[in-house]
Amino acid sequence: MISNRIVIAGSRSGVGKTTVSLGLMAALTKRKYQVQPFKVGPDYIDPGFHALATGNQSYNLDSYFLGRDGMKELFKNRVEGSDLSIIEGVMGVFDGKGKKGESSTAEIAKTLQAPVILVVDGKKMAQSGAALVYGFKNYDSELNIAGVVLNNIASQRHYRLLKEAIEAEPVNLKVLGYLPRQAELELPERYLGLVPTRESEGLSDFFSQLVEIMEEYLSLDHIFQIANQAPEIEIDYKKLYNKKKKYNIRLGVAYDQAFNFYYQYNLDLLKELGAEIINFSPVKDKKLPEVDALYLGGGFPESFLQELAANKSMKKDIKEKVTSGMPIYAECGGLMYLTQEIVDCQKNSYSMVGLLPAATEMQNSLQEMGYQEIEAVNDSIILKKEEKAKGHVFHYSKLNNWQDKVDCCYQIKDNLEGYQPTKNILASYIHLHFGSNPIIADNLLTAAQFFKQNQCLI
Repeated sequence: MISNRIVIAGSRSGVGKTTVSLGLMAALTKRKYQVQPFKVGPDYIDPGFHALATGNQSYNLDSYFLGRDGMKELFKNRVEGSDLSIIEGVMGVFDGKGKKGESSTAEIAKTLQAPVILVVDGKKMAQSGAALVYGFKNYDSELNIAGVVLNNIASQRHYRLLKEAIEAEPVNLKVLGYLPRQAELELPERYLGLVPTRESEGLSDFFSQLVEIMEEYLSLDHIFQIANQAPEIEIDYKKLYNKKKKYNIRLGVAYDQAFNFYYQYNLDLLKELGAEIINFSPVKDKKLPEVDALYLGGGFPESFLQELAANKSMKKDIKEKVTSGMPIYAECGGLMYLTQEIVDCQKNSYSMVGLLPAATEMQNSLQEMGYQEIEAVNDSIILKKEEKAKGHVFHYSKLNNWQDKVDCCYQIKDNLEGYQPTKNILASYIHLHFGSNPIIADNLLTAAQFFKQNQCLI
């Protein structure tokens, strides 16, 4: 039985839905509500800010990865014990994968029967804002748009003009408040979106100021009432959770300023199967903790090249342990760290771990972005031949200067990927969601168990 949920959607990207979502999460948490945050789509960064705002880990709701039933199961499992779920949308409310808008905010909201608050940028608009909202309200009759929040409002008069037009016929939607133009409220951004929380300074002040604005300009009580009016739904599907604890493994997870992109479900599943997650920092720590396998997620190693290159003892320890047979799975930023070197856009070279016989070269333009479905063409530490999984890729670098031929484990349409220089190493640009095929976690921990029992994979 699930209730008390709301979706924060945008009329388009960049209208302020992240600011509104974070503000509501922080303001309602301040009121002592247990707020469970979620993010629609494959984004790795926004969930980190959600966790700071609420004190609770945020989860991705993505029907491409999980299917609708799997997405609902994940939602049900995570909302237990919470007073309210706030789901931040992605892009514009109807924007998703393909013509059918798979994994769009609208699809997730309809699947969960959750009311939607539409965030609209009111800059340089008056009555025309009503026409915009009318279009969103009537585009899909199955979507329950229950209210509107206006952003970039210049004055009380500007707000009244928009509010009166939207609340009158034929739109007839409640305006729940607004955000005045406040440039200082903008979170820092770079090409991949919001700067990760571990790099953002002054976030405490940002949240304090944001909560004050939410309390002054938004009707928090009304928003909570809308969330409380969501219909109860039953979810019986069971695929992602209730796994048996099979392993006794210490899994080293790279987590610091440079590496922090992980789907929280991936880590949860590994722990549910018996892995003890041991975080370590390739930037600051001098050597690895005592672990049986390594998981290097994505992030921004290109922003910490001097620090990563200078930490020679960590690079040496990783290389020695993996060369001796320790399994290591690396995604995107983790892949970059395993190459011989990373060359920045100014052609400066920085020495990395050297387990993958290639160089990473940063580019000024996006090299690849989007959902990916892979099929294993060879056995690896996470997938056996013919097993499939889904993930997402987004990177500004490419691999060049291969020194040796390396086996590839993934078939992606007409391309091969998933680099395997030895049987205990797998590195890829793709961020896999383990919910798309939970056997990934089993396979990785099985490889770790082999290593722990001195059974070499190489």
